[in-house]
Amino acid sequence: MSTLIIIPCGKRKIWGKDPKAGPTKAQDVYTGGHFKVNRQYAEKFAPSTWIILSAKYGFINPDFIICKDYNVRFGDFKAISTERLRRQISRKHFKKYRRIIALGGVDYTNRIAEVFSGIKDIVTPVKGLRSGQKMKWLKMRIKQGRML
Repeated sequence: MSTLIIIPCGKRKIWGKDPKAGPTKAQDVYTGGHFKVNRQYAEKFAPSTWIILSAKYGFINPDFIICKDYNVRFGDFKAISTERLRRQISRKHFKKYRRIIALGGVDYTNRIAEVFSGIKDIVTPVKGLRSGQKMKWLKMRIKQGRML
């Protein structure tokens, strides 16, 4: 395996639209526009090797079941610890990937760089871009069929 794409979760969740939705796969929980475009990018370029970084649950597979609404951000006392993220990396064998593409803002990309220290190639293509610029960059890459 060569590339793992990590996308950030999102604040807007299915329960905001449908409070009775019940337990839902992570890939369907997050309903915001940014998450949807990040997901499209990940599915296009790494359909079987993408994951979501949640400040509550850590690194989760798209089919991970989330039972109820939550609102946790990195920096919150309820956020997953750096040490626990590192244990997940080891347990899930993420160090086998030669390249990590980390999408998302500074909070997410900095956390990913911190916990994956020792990985040779961590790419953060949208780090530092404004919201609209991130969306434009991702949509352009999807349309062109170019990962980076």
